[in-house]
Amino acid sequence: MAEYNSLEKIRLQKLEELRAEGVEPYPTRASRTHTSAQAIVEFEAGEKENKETQVTLAGRLRSMRPKGKLSFAHIEDGAGKIQLFFRVNEVGEARLELFNKMFDLGDFISATGVMMRTKAGEVTLQVHDFSLLAKSVTPLPADKDVTQADGTVVRYATLDDPEIRARQRYADLAVNPEVRETFRKRAKLVKALRAFLDDHDFLEVETPILQPLYGGAAARPFTTHHNELDQDMYLRISFELYLKRLLVGNLERVYEIGRDFRNEGVSFKHNPEFTQLEFYWAYADYLQVMELTEQMVAYAAEQVTGSTKVTFGEHELDFKPPWRRLEMRQGILEASGIDIAEHATAEALFKAIKAKHPNKTPDPQATRGKMIDFLLGEFLEPTLIQPTFLYNYPRDISPLAKSIPGDPLTVERFEGYVAGFELCNAFTELNDPLDQEQRFLEMGRDYANDEEEKHPLDEDYLRAMRYGMPPNGGFGMGVDRLAMMFLNKHSIREVLLFPALRKEE
Repeated sequence: MAEYNSLEKIRLQKLEELRAEGVEPYPTRASRTHTSAQAIVEFEAGEKENKETQVTLAGRLRSMRPKGKLSFAHIEDGAGKIQLFFRVNEVGEARLELFNKMFDLGDFISATGVMMRTKAGEVTLQVHDFSLLAKSVTPLPADKDVTQADGTVVRYATLDDPEIRARQRYADLAVNPEVRETFRKRAKLVKALRAFLDDHDFLEVETPILQPLYGGAAARPFTTHHNELDQDMYLRISFELYLKRLLVGNLERVYEIGRDFRNEGVSFKHNPEFTQLEFYWAYADYLQVMELTEQMVAYAAEQVTGSTKVTFGEHELDFKPPWRRLEMRQGILEASGIDIAEHATAEALFKAIKAKHPNKTPDPQATRGKMIDFLLGEFLEPTLIQPTFLYNYPRDISPLAKSIPGDPLTVERFEGYVAGFELCNAFTELNDPLDQEQRFLEMGRDYANDEEEKHPLDEDYLRAMRYGMPPNGGFGMGVDRLAMMFLNKHSIREVLLFPALRKEE
């Protein structure tokens, strides 16, 4: 049973008194003819002609100001706020008293009447009738909108505690209009990405979330159990291997926007459950994917923000194509002073790093590819502020990419970096089933004791490849990170409605 505080007990008492007077605090039906914005537009359109505008509005009570035989209030709906004007002549003395004494901030109400403009110039609904739609038992944590004498509304408190906002997103949304706008823009971002790919003849598909094998990325999966099949299953860490199966089936351009699940750390840019966009494009390579990527992200930026230039913290990011291209070897050399091409083994590369940067060294047992990844993260990545494609990666951290002709240790892969962290990842995809099988075996050997990097051999995927897979370019991007940049949010929590949090004590 819930434990109620003193304010909640007062509201619960009002709830019982309302029922005793025949007022249902949670009626089955609600009616509304206009949103607040629609009512204002319609009123102003007919105002010069003295055309009467009758409406029924609905929303949450945000302020109340009784004044004898009058009462003013504001309600807020999804379109904004609007003032209500109650007068004893229209609603009657008993009903006005009921509103003033039994209704509270946070209650949902409906109100019917005629639109008017006050002497102060505020468009207002003169109420003829009203009803309670839902009684608020718990006061909202920042429910302190106060109407001044001139009719303006001042908010004296805001809900800004990040912990409460993340745990109680419903309250955050209810009292912070800018948060609602954040998630409207996030929805616009997803819509823009989808529209761009649809316009480029990509087919949106859905692939399994529950998978008998996980793959397509280097991450620890979440494990569950299917009772009827009596087998362990994994929440997907990537869509890749299923989407590429579709290329085998002659679906030449496919994409999916959906949830991935990775059982790993939580940080300002990581959440165990996140939204991913992946596409696969038959007969394309990573260079063509680069061009499509910068076009897609620039298009999305314009749709969401109105420009390809976006402010993110202290930086103005410009997503207008073409983005900078930087070969990984050259970038690491410039940032760390180490030429990875001169150190062909893990042992040699470790010695070079230790000699050059004795205070920053990787795990001496790591593979050469992981040491290169270390150099990237420690020295190069923080310098990549403007949109940059970093390309040509070591093969042993890219098990699904094609090698560069004449260089078996390097693959045709790029990652897009913006604001100092990774935004997207893409390959010229491997389509040789024999080479792919060997890569799986190498990964199983090299990472046998490293669960996060383990990439299990997927025999069904290899079987699909043996039927013949066209050459193709593949791409993956974290939608949440792109939303962070477009909306100038520096924590992934700010762009997730319900982020993963530790259990509340």
